[in-house]
Amino acid sequence: MSDAALWTALADPHRRTIVALLLERPRSVGEIVDECGLSQPSTSKHLKVLRQAGLVRVRQDAQRRVYALDPAPIAALDAWLAPYRRLWNTSLDALGRRLDETAPDDPEEPSPKD
Repeated sequence: MSDAALWTALADPHRRTIVALLLERPRSVGEIVDECGLSQPSTSKHLKVLRQAGLVRVRQDAQRRVYALDPAPIAALDAWLAPYRRLWNTSLDALGRRLDETAPDDPEEPSPKD
């Protein structure tokens, strides 16, 4: 599994929808087809990309294939995103402080522009 394969797999909105469904619980291909509104062949192609990227696992249950999320690649993406999350949090905290500093003391008082 490469980082590029993970990002490529998650770039498609249909695959992100499938990942979100599997976050709730493992699902059969038929359930995924019903929830996503895609054809069975199209859904299977998306599941193949997710499987090749290592994002999902599949197990056979009688005649059904049941897909589940593999948490390891998601954890790797989360670790990669951590520094960016800190950057955003720092920036948003600074923005919040600035807004608090410039807010009028009386919220009912109209601003000078009104």
